[in-house]
Parts: sequence; C-alpha cells; structure tokens
Amino acid sequence: MFENYFKIAIRSLLKNKLFSFINIFGLALGMSCSLLIWLWIKDEISFNSFYPNLENIYNVRSGSEWKGEYSVGDPVPGPWLEAIQKEVPEVAAITKITWNRNLLLKAGEKSTKENGIYATSDFFKVFQTPFVAGNPKTAIEQPTSIAISRKLAEKYFGKTDVVGRTFRLDNATDLIVSAVFEDIPHNSSVRFDWIVNFKVQEQDWMKWWGNSSFKIYALLAPNANPQNAEKVMQKIIKKNAPPQLISFPVIQSMKDHYLFSEYEGLKATGGRIEYVRAFGIVAIFILLIACVNFMNLATARSVKRAKEVGVRKVVGAEKKFLVVQFIGESLIVSILAAVLALIFVLVLLPVFNQVVEKQIIINFTDPVLWLTLVGLVCITGLVAGSYPALYLSALQPIRILKGRLTFSNKSNYLRKGLVVFQFGLSIFLIIGMLVIGRQMNYIQTKRLGLDRENVLYISLEGDLYKKLEAFRQEILNSPSVAAATTTGELPTDISGRSGDLDWAGRDKELSNTVSATYAGYDFVKTMNIKILSGRDFSPEFPGDTSNYIINEAAAKMMNMKDPVGKKVKFWMGEGTIVGLMKDFHLNSFHRAIEPLILVNYKGQNTEFMMIRTLPGKTEEAIKHIENVTRAFNPNYPFAYHFLDEDYEKMYRSEMIVNTLIKYFGILAIVISCLGLLGLAAFTAEQRTKEIGIRKVMGANVSSVVTLLSKEFVKLILIAIVITSPVAWYLMNKWLSDFIYHIDLTADIFIISGVIALSIALFTVSFQSVKAALMNPIASLQSE
Repeated sequence: MFENYFKIAIRSLLKNKLFSFINIFGLALGMSCSLLIWLWIKDEISFNSFYPNLENIYNVRSGSEWKGEYSVGDPVPGPWLEAIQKEVPEVAAITKITWNRNLLLKAGEKSTKENGIYATSDFFKVFQTPFVAGNPKTAIEQPTSIAISRKLAEKYFGKTDVVGRTFRLDNATDLIVSAVFEDIPHNSSVRFDWIVNFKVQEQDWMKWWGNSSFKIYALLAPNANPQNAEKVMQKIIKKNAPPQLISFPVIQSMKDHYLFSEYEGLKATGGRIEYVRAFGIVAIFILLIACVNFMNLATARSVKRAKEVGVRKVVGAEKKFLVVQFIGESLIVSILAAVLALIFVLVLLPVFNQVVEKQIIINFTDPVLWLTLVGLVCITGLVAGSYPALYLSALQPIRILKGRLTFSNKSNYLRKGLVVFQFGLSIFLIIGMLVIGRQMNYIQTKRLGLDRENVLYISLEGDLYKKLEAFRQEILNSPSVAAATTTGELPTDISGRSGDLDWAGRDKELSNTVSATYAGYDFVKTMNIKILSGRDFSPEFPGDTSNYIINEAAAKMMNMKDPVGKKVKFWMGEGTIVGLMKDFHLNSFHRAIEPLILVNYKGQNTEFMMIRTLPGKTEEAIKHIENVTRAFNPNYPFAYHFLDEDYEKMYRSEMIVNTLIKYFGILAIVISCLGLLGLAAFTAEQRTKEIGIRKVMGANVSSVVTLLSKEFVKLILIAIVITSPVAWYLMNKWLSDFIYHIDLTADIFIISGVIALSIALFTVSFQSVKAALMNPIASLQSE
C-alpha cells in the first residue's frame, strides 16, 4: 500500500513540474534560512558552555543608585576582590582581570603583538580551562610566570612542550612559560592568548576604591545560594568602602553573561538575547511563508486531484488512508526540500560566517543536527500538508464524479487568508529592513559632539612614556597634522567610572559617580569638541596637572550653573575646573550621555595618542607619524587605527543584524512571490475559457491583466493594513533600546507597502500577461 502511495506521489510531482518546483524550491529556501539561523542561535546560546563548572561562575558587576534609579555596569573597583575574598564564605575562588591588552611578545627573533590579560592567581580555579602542559593551580601564581595558548606555543616555538622557555613582554619584563592551555574557544566571554599575574602591572591607582577599571569573576561553592552570596558581598563592600562610594556588587551567572548584558534597574532583561529571539521569530516566519505556499498551491490544485479521490473512495478507500497518502506526499516534498536545503547551507555557510563574523561549522556527527533536520521535515510536512490532506480526503465522491465540484467559500477564504498572512510577514520584514537600516545610518551620520573624521590613533608603549610631550610636539611638526593629544581611553568609548568626585556642598545622598579618563594637552581641540566656557588643557598652564575639565552632564549633576573656576576633589587631589565642554557621546547610543571629568595626566595610564590630520593629507600624515614613532620607539612595530572604524565596531551587532534582516527579508519576499506566481498560474489555468470568451467579445490585454490581478492586489492591501500597526509597535520597542534613535514616520510604512505591492503586481502580471496573450481559439476549441 505504502509503495503504491509513494509511486503516486512521485508521478504527481513529475506530472506537475512547475508546481512541484515551486513547492520544493520554496520549501528548500525556507528550510535553508531556518537552518542557518538555527546554527547562529545555537552558537549564540553556547557561549561559555564549555566550562565544566559554569553553573557556579558569576560575574561581579557594579550597581549604583541615583535619585531612586538603579544602573549596573561592568567595571568594578579593584579593592572589591580582597574584601570579598577575605569575608564572603560562599566564594570558593575569585579573580580580578584587566581589560584585554594587545602587547608585544618576543621570543628569540620572533616578536608580534598578541592579545592577553593580567589576572590574579585564582583565575584558572574560576575558569577551569583544559591544559596542554603545566599545572593550572600554579600557572600564574608567580609574577615571573606567563601562561600561553597552544596557538602561541606553536607559533613561536613550533611545539607545545615549551614550559621553561622565556618570553619578553612589552619589551620590559622577562617571563618564564609556566603552562600551555588549549586555545580559548571563540564562544567565550573571556578570550586571551596569554595571561600574566596581575601584580606585574599593578599600580597605586588600581587600589583606589573609587576607580572602577576591572572585571571580577567569582566561583561560588557548590551549595551556595547566589542571592545570599550577593547580599553578603554588598554588606562587606559597604562595611569596607569609603563613605562616599555608593556602588555595590551585583552578581550575574556566566550562563547569562553574554546574552543578558542590559539591565532594567537591577534585573538583567536584554542584550544579545533580543536578537536571538528576533531571529528565531524570523526563522519561523520564513518557514511559515514557505509552508503557506505549499498549502495554497495544494488546496488550489485540489480540483485536479478530485476525481482521483472520488474514484478511490468509490472503490473503498477510507478517509484516514487518504489523509496518510496526502501527508506522505507532503513529507516526500519536505524530504526533497530538506536535502536541497542542506546543500544550500553547505554552499552558503562560508559567506554566512563572513557576514556574522563567526566560525560556525556543521558537525555531521552531532545527533542534535539530525534531530533538528528530522524535526524540520516532519513539522514542515505536517504543517504544509495537513490542510490539503484533510480538505481532499473530505470531498464527496458523488459530487466529484457528477462534475459538481466547486471551491467552497471556506476554502477560498482560507487561501486568501494565507496569502494575506504570507505577505503580512514579508511586509513586516520589509519594514524591519527599513527601520534598522535608517537607525544604523542615523548612528553613523549623527553629530556626536566630537569629530571622529580624519582622526587616527596609535598605542602608547615602551619608550614613548619617557618623552610623551616631546613625541607629541614632533608629531605636530608637520603641515599635514592639525592637532594631537593623549588619552586614557578612546573618546567614543569611555568606560572607566569613578565615585571619587567631591565638591563643596555635595548632597551625600546623591550620586557622585562619573565617567573619567586621562587627557593630555589640546584634547578638546583635537577631538573638535565645543567649549562652552573656560579653556582646553594647555602646556602654557603648568598647574593643569591638578585641574579638571567637565561636561554639561557633570555640571548638572553637581548643580553648578557656572562651574569654571570652582574647586573639586578628584584623582589628582583638589583642583580647579578650567573648562566646560558641550556634551558629547562617550558611549554607544544605547546609553545616555553620562557625567564626565577629564584629568590632565601624562603617565603610563595614558593609552593612546590621538592625531587629527588635515583633510586630504592623511597619507602624508601617516608617513610622518610612522617616521617619528620609529625614531622615538624603535623596539616596537608601528601600527595605527582610525577612530571612525573603532566607532563602527561598537555597533557590529546591529550592523550584522541589519545585513541579516536584509538578506532574509529579500528571501522571504522571493518565497512569497514564488507562491503568488504559482497561484496566479493556477488561477489563469482555471479561467482559460473565460479569458478566451472575453477576448472574443473584444476585451484587450490590459483589461484581462486587471481582471486577474485585482484580487491579489486587494489581498496585499489588506496585508499592509493589518501588518503596519503590529510592525509599528514592535519596531518602536526595538528603537526604545537606543536612548537616541530615529522617529517612526509614515513614509517607512508607505514605502514598505509600495515595495510589497509592486513586487506582487510584477509577479502576478507576468503570469496574467502570458494568459492574456494566449490565442482564444486554443482555449475555446473544446467547447
């Protein structure tokens, strides 16, 4: 019996080649999109999953309160580690790490810059990483040791048995390789190729309670209650911290660290998880669109299979066997589509990886992959084939064989409803494409309050610290260079925060937490920031080493209407505010502009030399800067970066989402149009004789095209009306994650509707014109 059903299914597919192609190709596109998104989601949710003790690892973050509003950030004060380590019994191990550093590593004649971190000795107790050589417990116990990855060991020595070999770090410190660990996977929140004991670079400012510049991770005891541990941490920090410090620990499981980076109050609510959910929905949308094509075409063509059903019922076929037959045919189509989809995915995966900047692979030995494919085939086959199977199996044999079969209103309404649903999803994706694209363009073109164009920077290292001002003056000694300054952080991404700020009359109940960074002479000039009052740091004023510049938000926080000349206490002791800057964006558009204070300092806490070149003189400036840098710092390779490129990296996630939504949106429209093409072809086929009669009676091509197209146009218009309010709500919610964003204007929805309508009209008209141009004699000769 089943063999017979299989033969009938294959014959049916071969007999109706156009509709079979549309079904299989459309389903294959939908499945391949869903599989690619599934692979991306699987990679996203796998972050940090390779740590065997993941359940007990927690990131200690910094919470603060101001006027009843809570916020949570990553950087925490260094002294937190010692206080928690000594007095919180729930903590089994705890480590403090710096932000990633790209420093020069040298072994023998080989030297390149490599990415690494400084960490306290318990790092590998918290993050249990597989080791190739050495002892994890003592890997970075000594300040004279360095642990390196397998990749670095093979790169520098050609083997992994390198314990005892020597590296020179940053041309300053000789370190002995104590251990070699396996390469850290790409889906880790903490990635590095070398790791050194924290004490190697520790300075006095790192011990200040008010300086938040580090990350802390704690391993809780197996039976510890995270909520209780957090409360104990908060009590300990409150007891040990200075009275003016108002930040407190907030712990977050490493399971949630990557996906839930954004907080509402003290609760992690969003972040990458929003994109995971969004693309999960997109995958379902695209698959549904493909299934709708199948259902529509199968139901519409039911009249072609009606006599077959009637004959089978007359000779005794039961309804359940007919349902099994048609569901079986649907599953065969799904299997063929799945095979084609897998081929598409294998071909497209390298390009997809390039777009999403990941290293996703298909592991054919992974049972989850095959379960997913089987599930996809079964779900698609059942969803796509259920209604046609039930509809066809329910047809009455007497009516069929007497030739009285007509489509019921219920069937017609379902087909129309499916077209509306299908194009509604496509229109939603078009609106998403336009909104996300405009927001990304807004981010890239909006005036930040500083000028990132024609600005490049170099890292300060080695001998440059000994003669920073001489180095800066030599760089300025070129007609291609407009200005230069030193900074502790990139001005577009100032993450350092401090609670050390104090001023006369400060309300002790209010926040004194500010963003802070070191800045050299001509900082405001170099970054082209508007000074509202006062002046920039300048070598003409030697006392600036104890003076400060603030932004409008800081002045507002301190309730100072005219802050220039007022005294404040901060990192360099008591000093005078010498400049008030207009607010500029010192973080991403997801965050409001925060209070900022600049400290004039030229020591090893200064990370970068920022250089503004004259427009059109960039190449000349780079050659000059390279020559000067090599003369001042010959032991380091010269490297430079453009500030606008780093600014764009802050929005890589959104850029990737923008690219993906475009591709998947276009594919959704293509799949929808395939279904529309099939329905238009079937409608034209059903009305062949009517078209012939109309043409004989004098109808022209345009009137026939209008006749066949107007029903579909109505359905698309209904889809636009229904989808637009839903899309407005969801896109408005997405934009609300940005403090600064575009407005949702009517033209977005009008353009989306026009695009959808134009594509649909083009698709339908193609088949309509073909039908209208047919010779009427050919359609009427059987009458």
